[in-house]
Amino acid sequence: MWISLTRVNHSTGAKWANLGAAFLPFADPADTGLPLSRLFRLSLFQVTVGMAVVLLIGTLNRVMIVELGVPVWLVATMISLPLVFAPLRALIGWKSDTHRSVLGWRRVPYLWMGTLMQFGGLSIMPFALILLSGDSNAAPWVGQAAAALAFLMVGAGLHTVQTVGLALATDISRPESHPKVVAMLCIMLLLGMVVSALLFGAVLANFSQIRLIQVVQGAAVATMVLNAIALWKQEARDPARTARDRAEPSFIETWRAFNTGRQSRRRLVALGMGTVAFSMQDILLEPYGGHVLGLSVASTTAMTALLAMGGVLGFVLAARRLGRGDDPYRLAGVGALSGLVAFSAVIFAAPFESTPMFATGVGMIGFGA
Repeated sequence: MWISLTRVNHSTGAKWANLGAAFLPFADPADTGLPLSRLFRLSLFQVTVGMAVVLLIGTLNRVMIVELGVPVWLVATMISLPLVFAPLRALIGWKSDTHRSVLGWRRVPYLWMGTLMQFGGLSIMPFALILLSGDSNAAPWVGQAAAALAFLMVGAGLHTVQTVGLALATDISRPESHPKVVAMLCIMLLLGMVVSALLFGAVLANFSQIRLIQVVQGAAVATMVLNAIALWKQEARDPARTARDRAEPSFIETWRAFNTGRQSRRRLVALGMGTVAFSMQDILLEPYGGHVLGLSVASTTAMTALLAMGGVLGFVLAARRLGRGDDPYRLAGVGALSGLVAFSAVIFAAPFESTPMFATGVGMIGFGA
């Protein structure tokens, strides 16, 4: 009798332990594979990043200038604020590499904090934009400060989530599969931009301030839900790796090791100049379509989807050519030349009053970038 009760107790305890583990967010340390279903779930964080990018540089950009009447210089300032955190991505990645934690997690704490910042920024953003437009009794500086805080929070959140999410993806995948994993994540980013742009354009076709609040706060809720699904049971506990007495190189030492040799510096300079060249249109493209060509909110937001689809096409083509052994620098040159043709098409769309020419230029900008 006593032995049978002991067995029942052990069996019940084991079941409760397994039940508890099933409801905890830790991954199984023995699970070293990365099946497509798990990778797809992890890649959902890229969807939320793409959604935030479409809101910041696309939909809200045009809405602030055309519908809310915010001065262009102020809109440009607000749109540029999230980029303040872009140079800090290397530091964010290093901090997650060397994170100290009793739980044994390195990536998930940063993913969660980035998600909270995105959620908080998007939650207050529509009200901040209404204050910024002057449609209230508040002093002008209140709207400017609130909008700046909202854009900074979203920028800090999306850069943190994307940087640490990519690091987690490389942690849990085998080295030989890293190119495929990165390709999958980049495609999910672009697909997230396409779907978000089409959805926002359809919902905001009949623009109102109430509809704007619903759309942006809906994006905040979607960000929280999708990122929680993405990080659930992705990182296993490893207390030895996050122990406080573990010796780690400093950020300066890590940067010097990365930045050795002229080739790495040249690549960084070329990447920086190319990014600046293709990103300078972010603040202008949708308002250009609205002011110069008279396009609606839905139409200009659809242009953002076209930009992302051009990016998907360019990415797939580049991946195939690189897989065949083509020179990456030549492919980068083709992208730069595509950008020259694209911006020319956008410029000449105004005197010709040609929406198809404008759409072609937008798609080629995405392709070249």
